[in-house]
This record gives sequence, structure tokens and C-alpha cells, in this order.
Amino acid sequence: MNQNLTYKEATQELEAILKAIETDAVDVDELTQKVQRSSELIKICKQKLRSAEAAINQVFEDIECNDEPETKPNSDKPATGKLF
Repeated sequence: MNQNLTYKEATQELEAILKAIETDAVDVDELTQKVQRSSELIKICKQKLRSAEAAINQVFEDIECNDEPETKPNSDKPATGKLF
């Protein structure tokens, strides 16, 4: 499995395989190889999507952490989120 493929390259290869199968350009002997390659490409795409989702979620978590009002340590007053 070639993990160096980009998501776009993997999806383009998947589309090419699908088109070849739909137009009967693949004979029975090649069909198994094409299906196995499609499975590998789908796994690559899923991994890339999961990685992108994790990175995006991290960005949103970082934003939410930065939006929380800061409180002064050892302060007797509860934090109100107001500066004055």
C-alpha cells in the first residue's frame, strides 16, 4: 500500500478503476487485482480523512480554550469574565 499518495491521487485512481470496470475495459483476470487495489485506496482515503478530522477538531479545541476567560490565581473574587 502506497501511503505517499495524496487524497486527490487516491480518489482519481479509484475513479479510473471504476470507469474501467463500468466500461468492461477490465477482463476477469484483472478484476481481482483492481478490486484489491480499490480496497487499498479506500483505506488510504479513510486514513487521510480521519487525520484531517482529528486536526480540525484540535483546531476547534484550541479555539475554545482560547475563548475561555482567564481567572487570576488566588483571587478571592469569582471570575465574571469582565475586565473592569
